[in-house]
Amino acid sequence: MSRQNYIFTSESVSEGHPDKVCDRISDAILDALISEEPEARVACETFATTNRVVIGGEVGLSDQSRLDGYMARIPDIARACIKDIGYEQDKFHHATCEITNLLHPQSAHIAQGVDASSDKDEGAGDQGIMFGYATNETDALMPAPIQFSHAILRRLAEARKSGAEPLLRPDAKSQVSVVYQNGKPMGVRSVVLSTQHADDRQSSEDIREIVEPYIREVLPEGWLMDDTEWWVNPTGTFVIGGPDGDAGLTGRKIIVDTYGGAAPHGGGAFSGKDPTKVDRSAAYAARYLAKNVVAAGMAERCTIQLSYAIGVSKPLSIYADMHGTGEIDAAAIERAIPKVMDLTPRGIRTHLQLNKPIYERTAAYGHFGRAPEADGGFSWERTDLAEALAKEV
Repeated sequence: MSRQNYIFTSESVSEGHPDKVCDRISDAILDALISEEPEARVACETFATTNRVVIGGEVGLSDQSRLDGYMARIPDIARACIKDIGYEQDKFHHATCEITNLLHPQSAHIAQGVDASSDKDEGAGDQGIMFGYATNETDALMPAPIQFSHAILRRLAEARKSGAEPLLRPDAKSQVSVVYQNGKPMGVRSVVLSTQHADDRQSSEDIREIVEPYIREVLPEGWLMDDTEWWVNPTGTFVIGGPDGDAGLTGRKIIVDTYGGAAPHGGGAFSGKDPTKVDRSAAYAARYLAKNVVAAGMAERCTIQLSYAIGVSKPLSIYADMHGTGEIDAAAIERAIPKVMDLTPRGIRTHLQLNKPIYERTAAYGHFGRAPEADGGFSWERTDLAEALAKEV
């Protein structure tokens, strides 16, 4: 029997964290290419350090001769991301940092296994396993620790960008330890918040005075207890931040991007990858399926695993786990899933409308637990499949 009383912790990082700067640039480049050609193939990696951004990877277009025109836009896309995040430091400034673009055409050997032809369906862009998870412990059907770690940083970013808190700077990390009783989140044991700030004369106490009202605003009423521990800028001064303070790289925050460690992760990062890459699209599909299982009332918690082989269109396996909370047999869920959703790479893209420029917005504050948007953003957060799943089981 699973434990019912425990403390679980998850962390998040802000859009100004060095790794998230890189995720943002990679996804902005993906969006730019998909805007021009919805079926563009993109695998874009970004590295950032003091006064320098390096972009590399592979790009495939239906007419590769057009690639040079797109490549000329890459530095401006990167600078726009850095500017919007808010970096205007002497050693990392959107206008002055050096941008090196090393993107090149996609390997023809990869393309031959992935592209559709007259005699075969489009195959998966790589082998791998992908997991989706949902739990009814929050309205977003997400684990509470990661959901509120994200919420804290999003709120602080809003306050910084609006001008309400001009002394805050872009780089920040949060961590929330949630107390569970009888398997349900009941309160916060500790809050950790480290945020870059403007003046080295500001103490930890000064920063706590700024951030505490926003933290209290986003956490559920009653969750902050008399004995909740607060650790705000526990090392003291945090003025040097962003890629000047620590190098960043696309794809290094995969647990932050997903469920905060509350569920398994297949290992593949999301940002910079077009949706033919099942690392991304199938992970979105697995979340969509798990969320709809929970939304349909078939379980309080649900994990879905999908597996793929490069060049093979259909998933090799579908696995469901209700963690002892299911109203329906897990095997029945596994049989129902392929009846209600085509899980080939093209089927996923069609069902979730993934061939759209909707990815830059996913690069910070989590790919899951967000509200679906009118233009197709976060389509995998819809619960429109719940009724169909319920009928099939």
